[in-house]
Formats: sequence, C-alpha cells, structure tokens
Amino acid sequence: MNRFSETKIILIVRTTRLADLKARFATLSQARFYVSRLGGDFDDYEREDATYQQAIAEARRTLGELGRVQVVTRSFLPNFLFGARDIVVALGQDGLVANTLKYLDGQPLVGVNPDPARYDGQLLPFRVSQLDPVMRDVLRGGRPRREVAMAEARLNTGQSLCAVNDLFIGLKSHGSARYRISLGQTSENHSSSGVIVSTGLGSTGWFKSLMAGAATVAVASGQARPLPPRDTTFAWDSPNFFFTVREPFPSHTTGASLVFGQITPSQPLVIESQMGENGVIFSDGIEHDFMEFNSGTQATVQLAARKGQLVV
Repeated sequence: MNRFSETKIILIVRTTRLADLKARFATLSQARFYVSRLGGDFDDYEREDATYQQAIAEARRTLGELGRVQVVTRSFLPNFLFGARDIVVALGQDGLVANTLKYLDGQPLVGVNPDPARYDGQLLPFRVSQLDPVMRDVLRGGRPRREVAMAEARLNTGQSLCAVNDLFIGLKSHGSARYRISLGQTSENHSSSGVIVSTGLGSTGWFKSLMAGAATVAVASGQARPLPPRDTTFAWDSPNFFFTVREPFPSHTTGASLVFGQITPSQPLVIESQMGENGVIFSDGIEHDFMEFNSGTQATVQLAARKGQLVV
C-alpha cells in the first residue's frame, strides 16, 4: 500500500452509551428492555452508536492512506506510551480531547467531531470529511497549533499528575477532606469537600459552574448585590490558574478564609493531607487514574513544564 507517509497516527476513540449498556447487560435485547422499561429512548442510543461507528470507520480509511494507524480506546490512555513523532487524532466529545492532551508531550492533537448534530465541539474544530486535507497539512508541518497550559500536582513522594482542565484534591468518597492549604505566606487548616484547580482551558467547564454557583448563593443569602453576569473564562495558554475550595466548614480547628485565589509561576499552591485514608488527586474527570493523597503527603500545584499542542 502506498501511503502519503510512514508517520504513526494514533486514533483515540471512546465507548458509546450503547456499548457500555451491552457490556453491562450482555445482550442488546436486555439493554433495550432495561432502557425502554424506564422510559428512555433506546433508538437514540442506537443512532448515536451507528453514527460514531461510521465516523470511526471513515476516519480509519482516511488516516490509513496517510500513515500507519493505531486505534486506542480512552480507557487505555493512562498506560499508553506515545512516540515523540506521533500525530494524535481524538474522535469524540470535547472531554476526549482533554483526556488525551494531558498524556501528550508536544505531539500535535487533532480534535474531530464525529457527530456535529449532537456535539457542539468547542475543542473539535474539524469534521471527519476534513481529515484528509487537515492531516496532510499537519504531516507537512504547515498547520497552525494553539498552545494549552497545563497544571501539575507534584507530591513529596516524587509522583506527579498533569491536568488540562482541572485537578481535584480531596476525599475519594462523599465526605469531608482534611488538609492544610498554603498560598504565599497564608496558611489554613480546612475541612471541605475538596479543592478544584482550574486552567484556562477548564475555565469554560467546572470553573464556570463553581463561579456561577457561588455568585447565586451569595446573592440569594443577602451577602452580595445582584450584578450583571461576568465572563470568568481566561486564556488557554495562561500560566496562571485559579483554585476554589468547595463547601469549606469553619470550626475551632478549621477556617474558611483561604478558599479562592490565583496560582502563579512565582506563587504555587501547597496542600498537605491530614486524611488517614481515601485521600486522592485526579485530573480531568478520570477518577481511576489518581494519586493517593493521605496523611503526610504534600502536593505542590503549579504550571507544568509540558504544553498541549492543539491543531487549529
């Protein structure tokens, strides 16, 4: 087969809702019975799956003419080793782009929307039909890229974890996380439902929800005057991040003052765990890829040395 190049192209895919249901119930008929009995539209599950499988097949055909293609499912990302010269294509929702980007180290990432009628695709600028010309440009090195800053949580144990959207630091279960938080010269013991660190790319997601919720609660409780909605997003390549403490509980031994602030290259956030067990740090919603964060463990949250490279 005569290919355009011998470059290795990694196609990242995910399982659909239908595939997850089939894995759970063993057969398609059992899955249909379960969803339909609860009043769900099973036909929509099938339409979504059919459209996605067709997109995968078309993408594989197109990419196969341009390079050596390897298909990797999202669940294998934490253990997959990308080559320095690989080109990566994420075919799925926006979350798949973020999930993939944090495991890359300078490799270009092309986000492709498999179903524009279903997904808005803020991080998916291309459609499957555009893959051929876009990838030829990428292979020639003539396609522009957009740099994405990542946050990094580095432990005193030597472990580290990067985040494209956000880091969660807290308790694995639904309960109160105990820790000491420090920013600059200010420190405080906390009991809360966790700390969220948000990047510029993540400022349109979890961070936006946190800000909207805090503003609404403040107004409804009479702590603040109603104000026009404010745009809380910031640049994808910003070296500064924001941290937000969820539901801090003030007591004789814990405070609720150091609950929001900015992390800069010269002022990292330091958190020391006071949890005997079940303390965790994970990023970008991938809960199974976590670092243990128990008593004595200290995390320093700062700008990562690695940068994401999104093809635009």
